[in-house]
Amino acid sequence: MEREELSALISETPDGIFLPCWIQPKSSRDAIAGLHGDALKIAITAPPVDGKANAHLCKFIAKTAGIPKSSVELASGHTSRRKVLRLKGIDKEELSAKLMP
Repeated sequence: MEREELSALISETPDGIFLPCWIQPKSSRDAIAGLHGDALKIAITAPPVDGKANAHLCKFIAKTAGIPKSSVELASGHTSRRKVLRLKGIDKEELSAKLMP
C-alpha cells in the first residue's frame, strides 16, 4: 500500500485528523494490515468485548503515531468494525509516514 493512498483517506479539520479504520479483532498480533476499501485495515489482539478492542485500538494507534493516548479518540463506530478515529497533535503527512514507513 502506498503512503499516498493512505494520505487520501485521512481528512484534516480544525478539530483534528480523522482516520477511517476497519478493525480485525482477536488477531495474533497488532499490525497495520493495509487498505480495506476506503479505510485503513488494522489487526489487533484484543477481543471485541466491553470496549476492549476500542481501547486497545486507540492505544496501538497512539503508540504507532508517537502521540499521547489522550490524543486519540474514537469519533464513531463504537460497536462496528468500521471506525473513525480522531487524532490531535499530529499532521496528515506525519501520520501517513508513521503508519506507512
